[in-house]
Amino acid sequence: MKKGLLQSALIISLLGAATSASQAEVRIQGAIDFRESIMTTFKWYMGPMGSMVKGRMPFDAELFKSRAEGLVKATRLDLAEGYPKGSVGDSEAKPEIWENWDEFEAKIQSLRDEAAKLQEVAATGDEAAIKAQFGETGKVCGSCHKQFRSKK
Repeated sequence: MKKGLLQSALIISLLGAATSASQAEVRIQGAIDFRESIMTTFKWYMGPMGSMVKGRMPFDAELFKSRAEGLVKATRLDLAEGYPKGSVGDSEAKPEIWENWDEFEAKIQSLRDEAAKLQEVAATGDEAAIKAQFGETGKVCGSCHKQFRSKK
């Protein structure tokens, strides 16, 4: 009787450990999906603005303003929440994110700040100023990608 009870307890504890491991994997994949969806959202807003700045499409002040407003809204999402410790997984995130967490968070805040400036400048309709501020906003994105992102 005791031997059967001990075996049952062992099986239950092993199943519990396996369940905990799979829950952790689901949590990590959820975080990766979350942050990748935010990055896709940033790209949605940045893409047309970049095309206008680079002359790949005609400059449209109203469209630019709309995309800048959308970018500001997207930067209000808590991107850092998508990077729990150990969530490198199958993603482009470098381990340096967690080794330099304060710097990573500062870059997220810098993106928020530059996007807000872009929104302000876009509201003026001044094409030259808009293009200059878009460059500053893009630099923030690029600096974070350079330091904290690897290609899959």
